[in-house]
Amino acid sequence: MDKTGKIYGISLGPGDPDLITLKGLKILENVDKIYFPGSLYADGTKLSYALSILEHYNLDSTKMEGFYLEMDLERVQAKKVYEATYQLIKKDYQQGLSIAVVSEGDLNTFSSFSYILEKIKADELAVSLVPGITSYAMGASENLTPLCLQNDRLLIIPRVQTEAQLQEALDLYDTVVLMKIKSVIPVLNAVLTKGKYSITYSEKLGTEAQFTTSNWEEIATREIPYFSLITIQK
Repeated sequence: MDKTGKIYGISLGPGDPDLITLKGLKILENVDKIYFPGSLYADGTKLSYALSILEHYNLDSTKMEGFYLEMDLERVQAKKVYEATYQLIKKDYQQGLSIAVVSEGDLNTFSSFSYILEKIKADELAVSLVPGITSYAMGASENLTPLCLQNDRLLIIPRVQTEAQLQEALDLYDTVVLMKIKSVIPVLNAVLTKGKYSITYSEKLGTEAQFTTSNWEEIATREIPYFSLITIQK
C-alpha cells in the first residue's frame, strides 16, 4: 500500500512578501515540494509572479516546480497543464511527500489553484488551505479608502464585458471592484466618463513597480498590466 502525504494550498498575498501569513510561510519552509503557477507567452517566455514572491523566503530551490499557463480565454492549454500538474502532485502524495501549491493573492479568489483543488477533492486526497490577502483589500489600504461601511453593497467583477453590465453594477452596488481590466478599458472609459464616481486604480501592488492613481485620464492612456484593478465608488 502506498504511503500518503499531505497537500496544502498556500496564499502568497498580492505581491509584498511580508503579506503572507505566518502559517503559510511555516508550511512552505517545511514541505517537500512547492508547485507554483506562471504565464507562458506566445514567444515562449515564461514568467511567474508567484515565483517572484517565493524567492524572498530563502526556500530550497530544488523543491520548486512551476506550471505555466497560456493567457487565453479558450483555456485549452491550461486544462492540459492543470491535469499534468495534478498527476505530478498525486504521484508525490502517494510517495508520502508533503506538497504546497501556491497562489498569488488569495487562493480562493480567481486562482489557478481552484482547478487543481477540484481534482484533489475528486480523488479524496488530504488537503488544507491557507487563505490570504487579496489585491483589492491591499488596494483599499494603500489608497486609505474603505471598501464598504455599514450596509454598503460590494461587487467584484472580473473582465467586465459590456457597458450595460458595468452600468448595471454601478447602479445596484455602492462599491464595484473591477479585476482583469487590461482588455476592457474602452468599456470602462465609455461608462466612467458619463458619471460622477470616486475611482482608485492600482497595479502591481506590493512590488517595487506599484502604482496607484485616482485620475481617470491617466488610467485611460496608461499601458495596463495584467495585475491591475479599479475600485469605483459612488
